[in-house]
Amino acid sequence: MATFQLEFVSPEKLLLSRPVEMAVIPAAEGEMGILPGHAPMIVALRGGVISVRENGQETEKLFVAAGFAEITPGRVTILAEEATPVAQLSRADAEARIAACEKALAEAQDAAPEKREAAMARLLSARAMLEAAQAA
Repeated sequence: MATFQLEFVSPEKLLLSRPVEMAVIPAAEGEMGILPGHAPMIVALRGGVISVRENGQETEKLFVAAGFAEITPGRVTILAEEATPVAQLSRADAEARIAACEKALAEAQDAAPEKREAAMARLLSARAMLEAAQAA
């Protein structure tokens, strides 16, 4: 089966760099499946799970809080602010993050719209983290 090079980078390190058959990413507009030969684009990522398929089966699931993906026909580079294997997610950590984000959103109600939107994006990411932790 055809493959493309997937590179997954966080601020700390290169998390993944290898040929894969397919990746599903949490694009800001919705889940997006990527196969070899995909049209070039750059997409923003929301909080969610990136799934990687190799040899006909899912081999990796990583939670990303946010980031960007650069897609070309032969390569996908994911730049994530935070990335954690789904198996290592903690429900308690996700719930604590949700509480902190809800507080920050409440404090941002009188702030500029950009600050409110950023606070809401962090809250939605924390909720996605809880969903991923519960599904693991």
